[in-house]
Parts: sequence; structure tokens; C-alpha cells
Amino acid sequence: MARASGKEGLGQMIQPFTADPIRFVAEDGQPVLPLPERYTPALLRELHHLMLQGREFDRKLITLLRQGRTSFYSQASGMEATQIGLAKAIRARHDWVWGYYRDQVLGLGLGVPMFTLISQCLGSNTDECRGRQMPHHFSARDYNFVSASSSIASQVPPAAGSAMAQKYLGTDEITVVTFGDGATSEGDWHAGMNMAGAMGAPCLFVCENNQWAISTHIRHQTASENIHVKARAYGMPGFYVDGNDVVAVMEVCHHAAEWVRAGNGPALVECLTYRVGSHSNADADAEKSYRTRDEVNEWLGRDPIQRVENLLEYLGDPISAEERAGMIAAIHKQIDEDVLRAEAAGYPDWRIMFEDVYSDLPDHLRQQEVMLREEQGGQA
Repeated sequence: MARASGKEGLGQMIQPFTADPIRFVAEDGQPVLPLPERYTPALLRELHHLMLQGREFDRKLITLLRQGRTSFYSQASGMEATQIGLAKAIRARHDWVWGYYRDQVLGLGLGVPMFTLISQCLGSNTDECRGRQMPHHFSARDYNFVSASSSIASQVPPAAGSAMAQKYLGTDEITVVTFGDGATSEGDWHAGMNMAGAMGAPCLFVCENNQWAISTHIRHQTASENIHVKARAYGMPGFYVDGNDVVAVMEVCHHAAEWVRAGNGPALVECLTYRVGSHSNADADAEKSYRTRDEVNEWLGRDPIQRVENLLEYLGDPISAEERAGMIAAIHKQIDEDVLRAEAAGYPDWRIMFEDVYSDLPDHLRQQEVMLREEQGGQA
């Protein structure tokens, strides 16, 4: 099998504004471009484990949701290659990441402990946000992983500002901001793109194009052929990548991130992927109301985790069914232990609602605190 060596060779394969998504590995595991030398079976197994961890995290958290132990969750199943590939393409705990509310696998790929993410979903005393943020809106200060927001595209302008600050300070950090295809229909997205382009800010924009903005297909979101072509209007390169090919995502995002880091200004990467689950637990039945079972089955056949397994088999280091089952069991065990530990810590007291924002509590909040204390039976 041919192997690519050197940045020059890879640079020739990774070009902006391609007609078709860049891919290195086909669904059957056969390389369609020379595989970079660093993709040894050991690295591919690491990527595979992280993707499998993300898939099983989804399954276990959906169970917690159905048990009433959390109240909101958005699945990333089917999008694991996009999020793990991006996580491994940037400098974790160095670059700043402004994610959106489906980026739990990205967090895991950056090294954020599952316990941190679980604590946030449960809102227990071990939650870094002390239960104040909406469930499934993760953050991790030690990893420069900024809290997500429910407001679509609202993270894009502040991410552009973060990148502008990095430029002014002369750091070698970059800002990475992710969003779904639906976010590109919002004014905030265009404002952030325009500002970053005009200011030459070191910002990497990554569209996790899963093709459905809740129940609205991308063809009803934009008249553009795709998302990455919009980069032309803002004076930056736009890259188009197969978001279910973890090798391609990692290579293209690394190429774009280092281009940005070198002082060339911002870049946009569009990762074409698919969410096989519903938009969120508040979503209507995804298979009956707005997309067909045939469509979902077609994308299930492009499973990014299975693609890595096929590649490992091609390279002569297959993952057996027994080995896979053992990995899943170990992941489930860790999640179960983390859930019990978070729940055992208890939940924040209502009084924290009035802490940490003002040094001197305003009168209207002081009155609300008194009213709530009375409703709680006069607790001090």
C-alpha cells in the first residue's frame, strides 16, 4: 500500500474548494489516497476507541434521559469521525474551542473526562457549572472548551473575537468554532465569518454538516451548492471533506488549522456527515415525520466506526467481535461508575442561584431570594 510522506505531498492532496469531499479511505476500508505514514494500526485503534466511546456515551445518556435522570440530550451518533478527527487535528488544551450543543464526542477527543461531561448532564455538585447551565451544554475550563449555547450560531461572533484577541496578543493559539449546517442560515454566522475574514483572525470555522437542521434539510437552508463555497465571500479558503472518514477529517482539519496558525487568516472546513439519531429528545420521530428509513439506512451503511474497522482489517490488524464487545463493556462500566459517583455527590442548593454574579446583590434579586426562602419554608 502506498504511503504519503512529507507535508508537501499532503498539501497537494488537500486543496480548497474541491467539487467533491476529500476522502482518504472508502467505506470498505480501502485507501483511495496514499495513507499518511502516521496512521499506524496503533493510532487507528486509538481513534477507533475514542469514536466507540462517543457512540456508547450517546447510548448510555439516552438511557439516563429515559429514566428521568437528566432532561435534555442531543445525539452525535454517526458524526464521530468528524468530531474525533477535529479533536486530534488541533492542539488540545492550547487552542480554544467554541463548540455547539452536539459536541460531546469532540470533548472526549480533546481529553475532557467522561465524568466531567456526565456531571454537567446531571447537574450534580460535581458539575463545574454547579447545575446552572442547561443539560448537555458542556464546558471544561482546563481544556479551553467553552460552554455551548442553545441559541443557534451565537458562539460564532465571540469565537471571532477570541481569535482577534489571539492575533493582537501575538500568541500561537488559534480559535476553533464548530456549528451545524443550520447555523449558516443565521445572521450571527455571517457576522462572525465576515469579522474574522476582515481582521485576518486566526479562526478555524468547522461546519459539522449533518444535513438536517432539526427537520429542515440543507436544500431548504441554502441555494448554494454546499457550505464551504461561502468562504469565498469572506476572503478565506473553504475545504470540503468526507466527515465520516476520520483520516480525511484529521488531515484536512490539521492542514487548515496550521494554515490559520501560520498567520494566513481564517479558514472554513465543511465536514459532510449525518446524524443517525433524532435532533434531540424534543425532536419528532425522525424516521416518520421528515426523513425516510431508506435514507437513514443508507447512511448507516457509511458508519464511520465500521470504516476504521474495515481499514484495520485491510492493514492486517482486525478488531474481532469479542474484542469489540469487551471494549463496549468496559466503556459502559466506566460510564455507570461515573454516573453513580456524580449522583452520590448530591445536587446544588437553591441558594447558589444568587451567588457568583454580583459582589453586591441588586435589590430585585435580593427580593427574589427572600421570596424563594419563604417558599422553601423559611430556610436560612
